[in-house]
Amino acid sequence: SQQTFAWEQWAPLPIEQCQTHAPYGFPQTAKQGVAICRAGYVTLNDTAAKLPIWVSYALYPEYALGCVPRSNAFAADQSLPATKRSDPKDYAGNGYDQGHIANDAHQSYDQQVEYESFLMTNMAPQAGSLNRGIWKLLETSVRGWAVQLNQPLTIYVGGIYSAGDKVIGNGVVVPNRYYKIVINQATGEVAGWLFPHTAPYPNLGNDLTKFRKPIAQIEADAGIKYGFPANAKEIAPGAEWAVDFGALTNAKRQKCGANAS
Repeated sequence: SQQTFAWEQWAPLPIEQCQTHAPYGFPQTAKQGVAICRAGYVTLNDTAAKLPIWVSYALYPEYALGCVPRSNAFAADQSLPATKRSDPKDYAGNGYDQGHIANDAHQSYDQQVEYESFLMTNMAPQAGSLNRGIWKLLETSVRGWAVQLNQPLTIYVGGIYSAGDKVIGNGVVVPNRYYKIVINQATGEVAGWLFPHTAPYPNLGNDLTKFRKPIAQIEADAGIKYGFPANAKEIAPGAEWAVDFGALTNAKRQKCGANAS
């Protein structure tokens, strides 16, 4: 639903408070944007394309099974001028989901943090076939890795877009690809995924290994240089961390009871 939900927006935090969400340094890019630090993530927002250039956040095992129910509290980010931000109305009736960049379920350990995951500065247009399909599978896998490895992760997420890409609403650009990079802070292991996002938006199945791409390629395609630990080593496609989805569901039920949706 495109409903807006009334909740009190807090001003962004000072950017240096987000170093915990970018422990290897803030990403570097030639794209111009406004850096916004939130309790649960940090983003560089492109105020011309009206979407995140990148989002970075740390996911700690103790926060990965949050019990705050999903609010769907989509809201324009009042820290940006009205002419330089997207609005839930931009997504009305054009077939695109308001796609989270920093995943809501990774932000559900605190009510205000969960609300802030629904700010439009953390959204980009996604086809439902991606957002509710393999993208969601990867989001759930990341949560499973944090919980079951019991190790903190750093996650880099973004859409790749350029001149000529489709635009919806009042100037919101639709990325032509989406990517996610996951770093295991404890081991230095790193993996990256890159998903196509062009009409007719086929269902991409559920084999995440098919979309593994070298980090260097993702960085080159996105025009962003990300920070990595000194001992970083890329996991070979097919050798990703294991996840037990049944155990993840049960752990959430055990912890959250009725809120375990």
